Amino acid sequence: MTSRLDYVTTNPDAITAMIQAKTQMPSIDARLRALVELRVSQVNGCGYCVDLHTVEAREAGEAQQRLDCLTVWREVPFFDPAEKAALAWAEAVTKIAETGAPAPLFAALSDHFSEKQIVDLTWIIAQMNAWNRVAISFGHEPKIRSV
Repeated sequence: MTSRLDYVTTNPDAITAMIQAKTQMPSIDARLRALVELRVSQVNGCGYCVDLHTVEAREAGEAQQRLDCLTVWREVPFFDPAEKAALAWAEAVTKIAETGAPAPLFAALSDHFSEKQIVDLTWIIAQMNAWNRVAISFGHEPKIRSV
């Protein structure tokens, strides 16, 4: 995809507001947040955000093997029940027009997360979907890093 315009410098106030909003969900730890943001970005096909959140996940201490297998998280033993509940919710909310955010997935969250954490997790998912839509719409691409 070719970059269409630089939305970051065109409306820096909107970007600042989105970044500030990100700080309002502190109850979700950095590793889980990065996994959820990465999975939402994978589902949405946002190359820029997949690249960004893979880096953030590694910086938060995430294992490369888990990152490599995130797209098949249901089929591997690397994710604990809380992570699986969060990832299932992230996919359902991302595909909300198809899924309707099913009650059993919502109920499963309460086995692992407080009400505040469920709200924060859902805001993280919603915000990541917004970021993906903006980045994809404007053709934002990751920079090539040296190997």
